[in-house]
Amino acid sequence: MSDAPLALRVPQAIELWRDHEWQRLWLSLQHRQWKSFAVVAAAAGAPADFPLRVAVTLARTGMMHLGTPIQVADGTKIPLTSLAMFIEEMERCVEQGDRIVLALAPPNENPITTALARSADAALLCIMLERMKYGESRETADRIGTGKFVGSAIFRPDGVLNGTT
Repeated sequence: MSDAPLALRVPQAIELWRDHEWQRLWLSLQHRQWKSFAVVAAAAGAPADFPLRVAVTLARTGMMHLGTPIQVADGTKIPLTSLAMFIEEMERCVEQGDRIVLALAPPNENPITTALARSADAALLCIMLERMKYGESRETADRIGTGKFVGSAIFRPDGVLNGTT
């Protein structure tokens, strides 16, 4: 028996921006002009970092496409006392020419989500398959305003993008 260490094959991390589904999702978001974009978790049931992971992946995909930086703002835990300041900072960034992707918790978990999503130019409703209730997802879209959304994306619990509408 050899004393040589056992070589383990560790799969390399997948760069999600290279995935065709993520690229399709990014390109589908470009049919409306926007500088600020909200990624809204449709309902409770997903991991707390779900909207932030989606926002970061979309921003990375967009940076590869456009060749320019895209800021990501985590608005999942913004308290009411910081709402005005947060929106002002977003507006300042946009005025300076930055694009911003904003990650937002479901409105049922953070009441500030509705105001932040409405302050963005457009939004994407993010649904986790088998973890979110349809009624809650519908309520989120209605609260924010269906006209604000450019569409929705469905994700499997393992984090894989399952489809867009």
